Amino acid sequence: MLISSETKFRGRVVTGNIEVVQLPNGQRVTLDVIHHPGGAAVVAIDTGRHVCLVRQYRHAAGGWIWELPAGKLEPDEPPIETAQREITEEAGIRAALWESLGGVISSPGVFTEIVHLYLATGLESAPPQLEPGELLEVHWVPLEEACRRALSGEISDGKTCVGLLRAANHLGM
Repeated sequence: MLISSETKFRGRVVTGNIEVVQLPNGQRVTLDVIHHPGGAAVVAIDTGRHVCLVRQYRHAAGGWIWELPAGKLEPDEPPIETAQREITEEAGIRAALWESLGGVISSPGVFTEIVHLYLATGLESAPPQLEPGELLEVHWVPLEEACRRALSGEISDGKTCVGLLRAANHLGM
């Protein structure tokens, strides 16, 4: 239960608070909590069972990493709409069929962010619309190969690893 909260930082995307909470066992603790609006990520799979991955430059991660197309939720935007918007903006595709693969919490000890995962099929081309700060390449990789990369550590982004493995399981692989 939240007892008190003091905002120490307010940025474009996140807010950093120092929060005093009472835990279920009665203990009071002081926590650093970063509030994030959440996001959505898409496992887009074509008829040949290739998955769309983006190789994106991420300053905070120290360079180029492999990810699913994804983005942050805009105010009052349902996660499915974020997923649909991001797959078009980043990968230049639209999907006819959408299924939820559940959510993933990136770092529950400090972040409130939940990333909603979706499986998208029935794909067709659409014009991409990258934001000025996005530097990425779009790649289509066999789903089995992408899962192998996730399990080996070659793909290290958490939402991407979870999304790939949940999609493969959903598809009976």
